[in-house]
Amino acid sequence: MSRIGKQPITIPSDITVSIDGAVITFTKGKNSRTLDTHGNVSCDFKDGVLTFSPLSQEKQDRAYWGTYRALANNVVTGLVSGYEKKLEINGVGYRAAVKGKVLELQLGHSHPINFEIPEGIQIAVEKNIVSVKGIDNQLVGQVSADIRSFRPPEPYKGKGVKYVEERIIRKAGKTAKK
Repeated sequence: MSRIGKQPITIPSDITVSIDGAVITFTKGKNSRTLDTHGNVSCDFKDGVLTFSPLSQEKQDRAYWGTYRALANNVVTGLVSGYEKKLEINGVGYRAAVKGKVLELQLGHSHPINFEIPEGIQIAVEKNIVSVKGIDNQLVGQVSADIRSFRPPEPYKGKGVKYVEERIIRKAGKTAKK
């Protein structure tokens, strides 16, 4: 029995849910998200509650049961409140700026890095903090990881791009022999 899969999802009244075969469509205002279950689980929507059940008691079907329930819950959470990740830029001369649909990063390279902001993502820069916001949890995480990958934090001085809540384990530098 899946602990995650058996929990029902309460859908707020401002979100409409339509089930068409294996595709579940969630709509709130102008935002719409679809979740394709590929026929791996059965879903039921009654009285504002979305429930999932496995097709059989095989191990793979029970795994899909919890997975698709969690993905559907992420879609509802994204439509209700959205997701946000914050990145911190540390280093002398390291900075970021949003210019239209491009995030311009200066991270100690000989050239600025121009990162195209994907559709559905909003990026704001305040001092050395870059905020990545959106309704898709996977896309917000992927964009944040892409920005971090341009200059990951190094363990000696801590320079680079890191998540705000991330803790960098520092190393001791070389010492001179006497």
